[in-house]
Order: sequence, then structure tokens, then C-alpha cells
Amino acid sequence: MTIGRRMVLGGASAAWALAASPPSFARKQYDDGATDREIKIGNTNPYSGPGSSYGVIGKGIDAYWKMVNDRGGISGRMIRFVSLDDGYSPPKTVEMVRQLVEQDKVLCLFNPLGAAPNTAIRKYLNQKKVPQLFVASGASKWGDVFHFPWTMGFQPDFRTEAIIYARHVLSTVKDARIGVLMHNDDYGKDYWEGFKEGLGKNADLVVKHTSYEMSDPTVDSQIIQLKDSGANVFFNIALPKFAAQAIRKAAEIGWKPIHYLNNVSSSVASTFKPAGYENGQGIITGLWMKDPTDRQWKDDAAMKAWRDWMATYLPGANQDDSNYVYAYAASFLMEQTLRKCGDDLTRENVMRQAANFQKLRVPVLLPGVTVSTSPTDFYPVQAVQLARFKGETWERFGEVISAEES
Repeated sequence: MTIGRRMVLGGASAAWALAASPPSFARKQYDDGATDREIKIGNTNPYSGPGSSYGVIGKGIDAYWKMVNDRGGISGRMIRFVSLDDGYSPPKTVEMVRQLVEQDKVLCLFNPLGAAPNTAIRKYLNQKKVPQLFVASGASKWGDVFHFPWTMGFQPDFRTEAIIYARHVLSTVKDARIGVLMHNDDYGKDYWEGFKEGLGKNADLVVKHTSYEMSDPTVDSQIIQLKDSGANVFFNIALPKFAAQAIRKAAEIGWKPIHYLNNVSSSVASTFKPAGYENGQGIITGLWMKDPTDRQWKDDAAMKAWRDWMATYLPGANQDDSNYVYAYAASFLMEQTLRKCGDDLTRENVMRQAANFQKLRVPVLLPGVTVSTSPTDFYPVQAVQLARFKGETWERFGEVISAEES
């Protein structure tokens, strides 16, 4: 199924308006962070603070590059992955990224996490012409090729995901009265705007909208407000810690709405285990990666390779945590980008190759979900499939819903 194509904001950038070229092996060219022997990649991640459940993504990426290095690196060059803790604090992110660019002299930033942290560094990186690649956030702004040609997203954008949820509500829920919990930053607002867009003329079905701050200890009071509003549908736009609190509190007070959960908190390990599996039954989300808790992937070759990688490079890590699948998928795409660069490891060529994928199959993505980019399309993944939480895992239903052009 195809829904309305997401638009590239502003149009094509002159920097990438030319067709992406194939890898060139004739002459070695390097920018900061690349040599005959090494490629240095920078990253920021919240290894501490309220967003620390995402820290496993950084650990997973580090483990992926260790695997690549053990296999000979990329054209003989070892990957040096420098990941710094920003605590999900935008001012700290700015400080860490300046260090990565000006002191560590990385070739590019790869998969820095969070909407607000990435927003804080985007202007700086574009001024410096340092690639900000495969951002770990689904904010729709990462596709703004015209204004920010050095920044590219990765996962399905939040607006498209929210539109899908809104349309599902309209098509399946009679007399819907919707309550919304929103993380109060760019990430939450992007979901909220997409949800309203999906509701269209039915936006008045939202009877209560409440938000929380990253510094809030709990969202208990917000959940009580939502129940008291009479809402029978709940759109949960929250990070894992707060999403788990919301699920648990709703169960405690006997509120049983039809519950839609943003994909960023779909991890069984990070959200549903702390919330209590029994409290999450029937929750709906949109998936685009293979869920490691889904038994249907038990004999899947790609997931077998993923589990072998986990056992070898992350022994003792929780194989039920889909954040490790995310890390693997993003790193696979970055690896393919660097391999296409050949011996032209300039920042401009890194961006050129990142903008030159046509239906690339990333092994751990769902069937029917591929990566496509172009000089005017900086949204690599744009398809999801709805799923319901059942038992201790997700159960997919319906068809893959894509925002790609037919």
C-alpha cells in the first residue's frame, strides 16, 4: 500500500544535484578522518541520563565495526568509531560534536541519536560541510536537502508513521475519543503534527492533549488526566522510560483504551518488560525491522547471522532488545556507503554515495522494506507494517504501508 509521498523540503541542493557517481578507484583522495589505514567515524549517544536505554545502540554500532575490522576492514582500512556520551542534552551534544570535528577530526558523524540533539548540531555540521549521516531520529526535517545538504535521516519519518496511525483509527474505531501524550520537543511535535494531518477534518476527535518534559520523574499525572478526559484511544508519543510508565500506570488505574505506541519505544526489552508484559497486550505500533522476539524469524538467515554477531561481539547482551537490530541495520548501510566510496574518502563523496541507493536490501529489515536515496531524496527508509503486542512479542498484521512513489 502507498500513502502520500513525503516531500523533500525546499527542493534539490546544488551540492548533490548532479547524478551520484560510481566509486572511483583511480586516485586516492582523503579528507580529515581518512587515511590509507583508517577511517574515523564520530557519534554521540545518551549512555547516561533519562535516554540511556538508547545507549545500547552506540554499543551495538561499536560491535558492528569490530566485526568489520576483524574481516579486514573496508578496502584494508580499519574503522575507528569514536562515540561520546551526550546524556540526550543538546548543549552537551554541541560540545561533544565540536570535539569530534575539531579535535578528533572525524570524517563524518554517523547515527547521532535524538531529534533535539541532532537539531542542535545540524547548522554547525552543515557550515563545516561534515556529513551528518543516517540520523537516529525519525524527524521529517532530516530530509531537507535544500537547506541542509550534509544531513540525512535513516528510519521512517515520524510524520508518516503518525499519519498511518491516525488513518487506522479513522478506519477501525467507531466514536473515537483520542487522548495524546507527547514528549515536549521536536520529536514529539513532529509525531503530533503528522497525527493531526492524518486525522484531517476529524482533528476534533482529540479530546485531550498532554505533554511531559525529559526532566519529569514520571508521567503518572498525565495518564490520569487522559483517562479522566473520557478518551478511548491513546496515542503514546514517549521515549521508552516514559512509554513504559504510561503503559503501567494505565493498567494500574484501569484505563483500557485502544493504544498506539510510537515505534521509537517498540523495544520489548526497553519498554514492555519494565512496563509488564501483561499490561501491554493489544498495543499497536508500526514496525520496519525484524523483531528479535518474533519466532517467525527463528530460522531466518539474516536473523541467524545477527544472533551469531550478538553472541560473538556482545556476549551477555539482551537479544530481545530491538535496539541492537537497529544498530546493525544502520551500520550495514554506513558500511555499504563507505565501500562505495572506494579510495575517494572525501566528505563530499561520502554524501554523494549516501545519496545513491536504489532499493537496497538491508538484511534485518522486514520483507518489502528497502533503502532508496537520491540527490533529492534523503529519506532512506519509508515503509512500515502495523503490529499488535501479544504475549511477549509483536504480531504483524495487514500489508506493508509505504510512502514511496508508485
